[in-house]
Amino acid sequence: MTATLRAWAELLRVSALFTVPGDALAGSAAVGLSVNRGTLLATGASLCLYEAGMALNDWADRDEDAVDRPHRPIPSGRISPAAALTAAGTLTAAGLGLAARAGRPALAVATGLAATVWAYDLRLKHSQAGPAAMATARALDLLLGATATAAGTGTRTAAGTAGTARTAGTARADAKEPRTAPPVRTAPAGAALRAAALLGAHTYVVTAVSRHEAQGGSTAAPLAALAATVALGAATVREQRGTAGPPTPPGPGDQSDGHRGSPAATRFPAPPGLLLPALSGAYLRTAAKPLLHAALNPSPPLTQRAVGSGIRAMIPLQAALAARAGSARTGLTVMALVPLARALARKVSPT
Repeated sequence: MTATLRAWAELLRVSALFTVPGDALAGSAAVGLSVNRGTLLATGASLCLYEAGMALNDWADRDEDAVDRPHRPIPSGRISPAAALTAAGTLTAAGLGLAARAGRPALAVATGLAATVWAYDLRLKHSQAGPAAMATARALDLLLGATATAAGTGTRTAAGTAGTARTAGTARADAKEPRTAPPVRTAPAGAALRAAALLGAHTYVVTAVSRHEAQGGSTAAPLAALAATVALGAATVREQRGTAGPPTPPGPGDQSDGHRGSPAATRFPAPPGLLLPALSGAYLRTAAKPLLHAALNPSPPLTQRAVGSGIRAMIPLQAALAARAGSARTGLTVMALVPLARALARKVSPT
C-alpha cells in the first residue's frame, strides 16, 4: 500500500466499512423481503455516506487532532483539509444519487441520514446530543435498507416509508368498466423500527464511550455501556414473533421460491433454534469483554480498544437482527464479514 493510499485508508477508516452493509441487509430482513436491486443501491448509498462522515469528521476535528492525534492524515500533512472536505462533499452527493435510483422514499431517508451525519460532525459531536445523533444515523441507515428494498418489490411499509406501490386506479368516468388495482402488499414497518432502535441503542453506547478515548479516565462510561450491551444482547435473542400478521396471498407476479426480491419472507419463519443465540453471543463476546477491561483500567489504549470492538460488534448484532426476523441466510451472510473486518482492523484502525 502506497503512502497516499494508506493515508486515505486511515482517513476513511476502511476497516470499519464492513460494519455498513449489514445495515441494509438487516433492514431488508426486518421487513420480510429478500435482497433485491433496492437493497444493493441502499448498501452503496450507505457506504458513500459513511465514508463522507469519516472524511468530514477529520476535517472538522483537524485542530483538535493536531494536539491529541497528530498522527492522523490531516494534522500530519499527508492529506490536505481541502481534499478531505471535497471528498466528504463528493461522497455525500454520490450516496444521495444512489439512493435516488432506489426511489423517492429511499432518497428521503438518505437525505435525513446525510443531514444527520453533517450535523453531527460539524456541530453536535461535542454536545450532549452527540451520541443520540450517531444513534439516529445508524437507525436511519437500517431504515434506508428497509425502504429501498420495499420500493424494489412494489411493497409499501405500514408506516409509509416505502410508499412506492401504485394506489388504486381511479374509476372510469362512465363507471361502466371500473378498474381494479392489484393488491398492495404491506411490509411490517414496526419490525424495521424495532431493529433500528436496537442498532441505534448500541451505537449510542459506543459513541458515549468514544468521547473519552483520547484522554481516558472514565470508568462510568464503559460500565454503563457494558450494562447496556448485556441488555441489548438479551433483547436481541428474543425471537420476533407475531409481527407479520396473517400471510398475504401472492399476487399474479409473485415468485414462489422467495428469491429475486420476492416477498416470500412475509411468512417470517422462525429462526433456527441455535443460530440466534449464537449470533447474540458473538455480539456479546465482541463488545462486552473490552468494555470490562476499559472499566477496570480506563486508560486511552483500552478505551480505544473498547470503541473499536464496539464498532466491529455491529456486524454480529446486524446478523442477529436478520436471524431474529427469520432470515438465517442473511444473518450468516452478514457474519461472513467479521473475519474481513478483523483482518483489516489490524492494518487500519477503525477509530
